[in-house]
Order: sequence, then structure tokens, then C-alpha cells
Amino acid sequence: MGLALAPAGGFLARNAEQGWNGVRSCISPTPGPSRSGRGAGKAAARRLPIALLLALTAPAAAVLPSEQLADPALEARARDISKELRCVVCQNQSIDDSDAPLAHDLRVVVREQLRLGRTDAQAKDYLVSRYGTYVLLRPPLRRDTWLLWLGPFAVLGAGAAGVVLWLRGRRGTDTPPLSPQERAALADLED
Repeated sequence: MGLALAPAGGFLARNAEQGWNGVRSCISPTPGPSRSGRGAGKAAARRLPIALLLALTAPAAAVLPSEQLADPALEARARDISKELRCVVCQNQSIDDSDAPLAHDLRVVVREQLRLGRTDAQAKDYLVSRYGTYVLLRPPLRRDTWLLWLGPFAVLGAGAAGVVLWLRGRRGTDTPPLSPQERAALADLED
């Protein structure tokens, strides 16, 4: 028995005879479409944006073959260092992931430093001396970076204090007891 992928499919099953949950509907036991009517088009329309989103979020291979080192050990060190350095153009990407021309230049500088026999720390220190601690994705805990490290905790603490004060303020607003006239009107409504 031949198996054919449904037009709305596109997934490959490891075991086509049994199928996987979710893939079973994409595989038909006979050639041709497994669904008829408008349902197949709607299913394909739902899968297309998901497939495009997954394709766009795939990690970029920013390191060009021309900048890679011949020595695999040095290249691995360079990649590790590059993953710890911020692209000053992209700001929240490492230079290893960034396609920006400045990130390319920084990757070349890192490899140049390693070729000169510098240690990983010396190569990072060289870039920090030129760009400041901003170039580090994980800056050290120092007096000039306290706000960076402790700021989120201060904001969380202020938010928690605000919630506590708000809850305390609500606790004092109890409703007064019903008057005898209100109780009588309520009893009339219940009957």
C-alpha cells in the first residue's frame, strides 16, 4: 500500500504505517488528497503562518566562512568569546549571531587577538578597553553597574510594596450593616 502526503501536509512521519498524533491526518493510505472540500485549504492556511514564523526565527549563521580560523580549537574559543560579547549595533544580540558589519569587524578582532596568543580574558579585555563594559552581554557586578543588576529587583520590590499598600487600603472599606428598614425591604423581596 503506497502512502502519499496530503496537499495540506508537509510533515514527514518516522513510521508512516502507524503515523504520529497530528501527522496521521496529513498522511493518506492512498495516493491523492486525504481531505476533500474547503477543510484542506483552511488547514494549509493555518499551517503556512506557523511555518513562516519558524523559518524566520531560525538562528542566523552570521559567522562567515572567510573569517573562520583554520585551527578548530582556536575557532571554538573564538565562537565562545563571541557569544559573550554584545553587538553594539543590534544591542541584544551577540556578535556571534549578528549580521551587522560592526559585529563582523569585532569577530575578526577577537580572532586576531587569539592568533596573537592572547587568552580569552585578554581578548575580552581588549574589546572592553575600546567599547566599555557595554560590549559584555554579562557585565561584571561593579559600582557603575549596580543599577543594571539591582534595578529589576528594586522595581519588583516597589511593585510588591504598592500591591501591599493597595490591599491594606481596601481592607478598611467594610460595608455597614443593614438598617431595620433595609432588612424589611430585603425580606419582602425574598418572599
